[in-house]
Amino acid sequence: MPPENPNNPVSRIPVATYRLQLHAGFDFDAAAAIADYLRQLGISHVYSSPYLQAAPGSLHGYDVVDHHSVNQELGGAAAHARFCRQLGDCGLGQVLDIVPNHMAIAGRHNQYWWDVLENGPSSRYASYFDIDWQPLEEKLWNKLLVPILGDHYGRVLSRHEISVSRNGGEFLINYFDHHLPVAPKSFPPLLSAAAHEIQSDYLAFLADSYARLPDPTSTDRASVLARHRDKQVIGNLLTRLCSESEDVARALDNQIKRLNTNTDDLDDFLEHQNYRLAYWKTAGQELMYRRFFDVTTLVALRMESDHVFLDTHSLILEWLKEGVLDGIRIDHPDGLRDPEHYFKRLRDAASGVWIVAEKILEAGERLPESWPIDGTTGYEFLNQAGGLFIDPAGLQKLTDLDTEFTGESIDYSALCRDKKELVMRSILGSDLNRLTSLFVQVCESHRDRRDYTRQEIGRAIREIAAYFPVYRTYVVAQSGEVTDSDIHYIEEAVESAKLQRGEIDPELFDFIRDVLTLRIRGSIENEFVMRFQQFTSPVMAKGVEDTVFYCFNRLTSANEVGGNPGNPAVSPEQFHDFCADLQATRPNTMLTTSTHDTKRSEDVRARIVLLSEIPEAWSEAVRRWSAMNEAFHSGGMPDRNMEYLLYQTMVGAWPISAERLQQYMEKASREAKQLTSWISPNDEFERALREFIAKALNNDEFQNSMKQFVEPLIKPARVTSLSQTLLKLTCPGVPDIYQGMELWDLSLVDPDNRRQVDYDLRRRLLNEIDRLTAQQILEREEEGLPKMWVISQALKTRRMCPHAFTNSGDYRPLEACGSAARNIVAYERGGDVVVIVPRLVLSLGNSWGSTTLEIPQGKWKNQLTRTAVSGGEVKLEDTLSEFPVALLIREH
Repeated sequence: MPPENPNNPVSRIPVATYRLQLHAGFDFDAAAAIADYLRQLGISHVYSSPYLQAAPGSLHGYDVVDHHSVNQELGGAAAHARFCRQLGDCGLGQVLDIVPNHMAIAGRHNQYWWDVLENGPSSRYASYFDIDWQPLEEKLWNKLLVPILGDHYGRVLSRHEISVSRNGGEFLINYFDHHLPVAPKSFPPLLSAAAHEIQSDYLAFLADSYARLPDPTSTDRASVLARHRDKQVIGNLLTRLCSESEDVARALDNQIKRLNTNTDDLDDFLEHQNYRLAYWKTAGQELMYRRFFDVTTLVALRMESDHVFLDTHSLILEWLKEGVLDGIRIDHPDGLRDPEHYFKRLRDAASGVWIVAEKILEAGERLPESWPIDGTTGYEFLNQAGGLFIDPAGLQKLTDLDTEFTGESIDYSALCRDKKELVMRSILGSDLNRLTSLFVQVCESHRDRRDYTRQEIGRAIREIAAYFPVYRTYVVAQSGEVTDSDIHYIEEAVESAKLQRGEIDPELFDFIRDVLTLRIRGSIENEFVMRFQQFTSPVMAKGVEDTVFYCFNRLTSANEVGGNPGNPAVSPEQFHDFCADLQATRPNTMLTTSTHDTKRSEDVRARIVLLSEIPEAWSEAVRRWSAMNEAFHSGGMPDRNMEYLLYQTMVGAWPISAERLQQYMEKASREAKQLTSWISPNDEFERALREFIAKALNNDEFQNSMKQFVEPLIKPARVTSLSQTLLKLTCPGVPDIYQGMELWDLSLVDPDNRRQVDYDLRRRLLNEIDRLTAQQILEREEEGLPKMWVISQALKTRRMCPHAFTNSGDYRPLEACGSAARNIVAYERGGDVVVIVPRLVLSLGNSWGSTTLEIPQGKWKNQLTRTAVSGGEVKLEDTLSEFPVALLIREH
């Protein structure tokens, strides 16, 4: 067990976190090796990606297979102990990302799921997973659909690609790299035939013993445990018999050989399993277990059950209790049946620790006040801060360009609805079918509603989910808990659906609304409510985040999780209101600008956002580049929308290799689901896209033109990056720095943002930086020193003036006067810290003119230039002359 955390136990709230993505190529020992560097940078807590035992080869850790052990590929328990000890020696705390919503299906690596596959509803762990054992299709009653086949079942079987094998007393069903357990109920015929072949009474006895096991569909706890105990005893006897008797082993192998060569017998044998092998494409419509979004290999847990919570959290809670961890980040809480109940259980078990949740808030949505957590993972801050640098005056011109160039009309709301419909009809079809079946039962229990058809009900549910304005509501049907916000969102969705879908009986919509708002209640009704809430979240995530955000390409810097690309600009007044609200309600929430999930790094977005200030120049460039590359299209491919996304991506990440760009654009085009997709890749389109990129990058005229366009944007983009970085480090909340982002980083979406970070370089630069002047730091701008300087000095300031950044530290906007007043964002923290950052830097030009800012009276020191500043009216031309942003600290 790792040692206790030696940090001061007075507060477990971080000063700042640093996110590390752990995997086999960057394990515990590698992370431990940079602990002293992170401490020197000013970090208080390492924030690790999930590191419980994950599926083999996992690059992210969200595919947990065992909640009771540390990931062996990271070094296991011994390396974890060294890692924790090194953090403690460096004075660093630790925050861990945990995954309560799901586990990975990874062969026998997940012993719980393996047991369910083997024993069906009678498994000891059947209650752990969200499985519908009585789905609409009777063929799937008490069976799991296992959609792993590359073709239709009959074709696969006839090609002899499925086989049975034996390992001692254990039998397996094999399909290439997939191996599955054999149900005990299918043992007797196999063992009896082998016993008859060699006249073995003992083997016949074991066959009879398997046949006498209790009903395999029973879920009674006592029956389940008794069956498991008896099965283990019989299995041990069979294993021993196989090891001691060559005749028995040979007879069993003979029977297996006969089985594998007789398609009809093998088919019958497979039908007696607790699962049904199927073509992988059936998962979209017939899967009967809830997943993480549409990922069939990630099965949802029933975390609302006490025994599931206690079993899966025992190690995490132990670490929290012992001080190994100071905080946890909760992945995807919207997947849970009752998030608030989960958070309360967690808080009761771990009082005083820092808890943040990956809750995505839509525009105007607030984190429920009743949730006993410190806040979110910061996407709302990312979008508020990013929106500050969007020039609203340029958006309409960008809209016109997008429409002209792509030939597609721009209606963001309609696009969101359409793409939500798309994912419900395809990848989330099985979830919709499950909901529809539930509501059919609801209608059957109300005689004035019983004549609604399954088709009508499915369409109505689909329409309501398509118009749902937030990820989900938080109604607790069993206890009758529903808030005004819940009712508002439900009614908004229903009314929109009724208005747009007049061909559906409006009374059906009203009936669904009344069930969702608990005006009509019952056991089946309650179940529908709770499952509907778990459905709208993946619909929003897959329909908007992972589809619309790759289709709606007007200004892609706005296409981030929780953002509103349809109306992304944020005024300074709106930003100040947002920050004041954070200080009043969730002062310890996480603040972020880049994560493992962002579509583009903060520095890529800082470049792209500048296009909103130069829409005319951008329009001319796009038309020019399109003409240069016109000959590289093949059969009209790639389409104009992907070409437009390509040019923005190149501007944001330039210079970029063909390989990185091709990988990104392949993923982007598949996510967009317009001309290719993950489930139906269009080889012709993707080949044309790759060739277009390669030829464009080999076109000297285009390359030179791109370079000439990007070069004037580099410095303004870096100023923008410094501005948003300083905002993150000084606004109400706990700032997080994603690995490597302390220098300029032009990464795109994963896996591009998980490339190896050069910590030797960063360590060397950090050792040099304190000896340099502001001018010398700016002279080495290409190395990224200005960004590292802002981070190190801001974190030093947070430690020097902790009262300015605590719950009691206030947030007060400061007003500027003059021609460039709209180009500044300034505020005071706790009376002792003043922050000044520019915005819309291209429209600002190179001069602040006579613009001034009123700061509190007194003597101040600029932490970034080491110069003195007197309170009162200051000229921004002077204050920002030596460094693009300012961080003032009061001198007492």
